[in-house]
Amino acid sequence: MSIPQSSPVTADDARAAADTFRSTYEVIRAEVCRAMVGQADVVEGVLTAILAGGHVLLEGVPGLGKTLLVATLGKAVELDFSRIQFTPDMMPADIQGTSILVETEGGGHELQFQEGPLISSLVLADEINRATPKTQSALLEAMQERQVTIGRRTIKLVEPFCVMATQNPVEQEGTYPLPEAQLDRFLMKLVVGYPQEEEYLEILNRTTGDAQATIRAVSSGAQILAMRATVRQVPVPEAVMTHAVQLVMGTQPKRKYSPAMVNEFVALGSSPRGAQALILCGKVRALLDGRFAVSRDDIRAAAPAVLRHRVLVNFHGMAEGISPDALIDAVLAHIPANA
Repeated sequence: MSIPQSSPVTADDARAAADTFRSTYEVIRAEVCRAMVGQADVVEGVLTAILAGGHVLLEGVPGLGKTLLVATLGKAVELDFSRIQFTPDMMPADIQGTSILVETEGGGHELQFQEGPLISSLVLADEINRATPKTQSALLEAMQERQVTIGRRTIKLVEPFCVMATQNPVEQEGTYPLPEAQLDRFLMKLVVGYPQEEEYLEILNRTTGDAQATIRAVSSGAQILAMRATVRQVPVPEAVMTHAVQLVMGTQPKRKYSPAMVNEFVALGSSPRGAQALILCGKVRALLDGRFAVSRDDIRAAAPAVLRHRVLVNFHGMAEGISPDALIDAVLAHIPANA
């Protein structure tokens, strides 16, 4: 199945591109859901992130299937997958790689570089907030620059490259909260909640019996890159871009579009990366809806996942129990879709 690489010039071309994108997405989603039960919004968010070319932060208590979701996606898309279990004693060389001394056939020795798990296509960064700032900074370079630097050696990472990180929102002992600069590199932050009552039985049936789902490779890295190219081709009306800018400015205290709640409880609002992420996620949503144009509703639907980790609540807000999601809801209510 091929994805058009050139910009569609007719309505038929645009419709065909959207239909092909959606059908390929549905094949991948269906295969992932053979292992995952429920969590439809999280599955959609993870697929949106990889198709938009961004990274995703998964937050939830242990046992909700975060690791299973990412590992299953790696199998379904047939990407080079690696998992890094972060601990406080992990050093940058443990994830980037290092040169080791090996014996040659003639009895001599030479230095050979051994790649670390970060040099992969799909990287699961498990419990990322357990890594020290030094190790987090090594991951940051890979996320932003798509490269790894060890000494004077620079290794360009092969696309598609995506980091999917997990963190526990409750347990804080022995953790190092991610700095705002690194949080900003994540396209989305998805909150993984508890399953519904009716989903528990399906989870138990799938995981406590002798039958295990075998995940097939239904796509490839090349196809993901082609789908990313299609996402980039989707046009965005100027009015929709303006709306995305207004929403981002609405999270910034004392700005033209910020509501009173933001002015009172926000210490730091979204950067321009938030607007970029809104547009990219809006493009994916439009394609999944069979459209080759982004609407304001696409932007607004993406706002919570895109902006929640880019809004820093101040001490007053934390004392009042104000969450980033509540602040984003206030922004959406303050800036209506028809504004």
